[in-house]
Amino acid sequence: MTFTKSLVWFRRDLRAFDHAALHHALTSSQAVYCVFIYDTDILEVLPRADRRVEFIHASLAELDAELRQMGGHLLVRHAGAVAGITQLAAELGVDAVFANHDYEPQAIDRDAAVAEVLEADGRSLFTFKDQVIFEKSEVLTLAAQTFSVFTPYKNAWLKRMLAEPSCLDGYEIEAHAAHFAPAPADHRLLTLADIGFEPANLPIAAGMSGAAALFEDFIGRIADYGEARNYPAVKGPSYLSVHLRFGTLSIRHLVRTVNGIIANGAGGEGAPVWLSELIWREFYAMILFHHPRVTERAFKPAYDAIEWEAGPEAQELFAAWCEGRTGYPLVDAAMLQLNQTGYMHNRLRMVTACFLIKDLGVDWRWGERYFALLLNDYDLSSNNGGWQWAASTGCDAQPYFRIFNPITQSEKFDAKGKFIRRYLPQLAKLSDKEIHAPWLSGGAANYPGPIVQHDEARKKTLERYAVVKIQAA
Repeated sequence: MTFTKSLVWFRRDLRAFDHAALHHALTSSQAVYCVFIYDTDILEVLPRADRRVEFIHASLAELDAELRQMGGHLLVRHAGAVAGITQLAAELGVDAVFANHDYEPQAIDRDAAVAEVLEADGRSLFTFKDQVIFEKSEVLTLAAQTFSVFTPYKNAWLKRMLAEPSCLDGYEIEAHAAHFAPAPADHRLLTLADIGFEPANLPIAAGMSGAAALFEDFIGRIADYGEARNYPAVKGPSYLSVHLRFGTLSIRHLVRTVNGIIANGAGGEGAPVWLSELIWREFYAMILFHHPRVTERAFKPAYDAIEWEAGPEAQELFAAWCEGRTGYPLVDAAMLQLNQTGYMHNRLRMVTACFLIKDLGVDWRWGERYFALLLNDYDLSSNNGGWQWAASTGCDAQPYFRIFNPITQSEKFDAKGKFIRRYLPQLAKLSDKEIHAPWLSGGAANYPGPIVQHDEARKKTLERYAVVKIQAA
């Protein structure tokens, strides 16, 4: 099928290379326009200084520059997504709109609404797989059911990847650049002020160039990833999660590259572990697509019977957790890292989530929403999957009786207190031994005592989760 004019709708795929929707539009259309919509339905609930909006804004500037080098340009609109896309399609007189799949429930509803309006206007919406290697029902059990346990899903995922190497092939863009619609003379992008936002002191490099620099740096230390990723004071993670979230890099390129490293024997123990993390991302995306109820309820229905702490006391416990004043240094330092930078180390995401749920007895959904508000790399499926894992309510989650001890986690993963001292300077003068539980050595000025005792909280948690055992009996 050939179209006279088409419109490519960028969403969480802010790059001008290896882009499925852009490739298909360019190879089937005489003239291709590109657009990004600052969706007012999403923006209206965000603070006026939001790091993610600043990341998107900076990434769009680079995307527009790259498109202009190829003869195209990026249109930017500030509107509700449905009205913004359908009205622009009519304004430009395009035959079709091209976009990449999104798997979140609200996004699926949004795309269905867009498709309905476009169809009524005699236009079409085409969407493509782009942000994952395998989507929806492409990796199933032998009984054609969706997986609920990660390891067999991973094995099936790897088997399919090896059987279908073309799944990692990139989508050529530049070779078809002659089909871009040229930029008008008065072309300009919207500023942050135009959409009602202000700079948020973004601590990371945005855009395709930022992603490429981080990936190049990570490849040089990927062999150590398996162990180094656990220590928050060590440069262990890839730091690519926000770029994966907004698609400033290609998942196909990442997997091709790490596969090559593994095949060459140069990735040590770290490369296969990192590939597993990429597969976890797709596992959670699959779970969300097939079980959208997880956004509100436990994946395991029996766990919805748990009675969480409630009332003013629970609100105060939650506020102390949010503000980093629980009296447990590793937990507090981690929450301060999140509040100040929008980033939290993955080991610390597990520690802080487990503390909120199993030490404070607070509903995991409260923590999930708080992370959603602040994380630069917030992704609904991964955030929900991580919180349900910590709460033992999710698929393939940790057992409910596995309860992290915040002190021993601190002693093991920040033994010298380097990470703690970075965010809690008031504890800087404590010894490496004292810093993990300051109250045991007389405490420290301007730092609170523990708001709960872990051993007592553990007993209450086991009692709280007993309802699960009763229902299963």
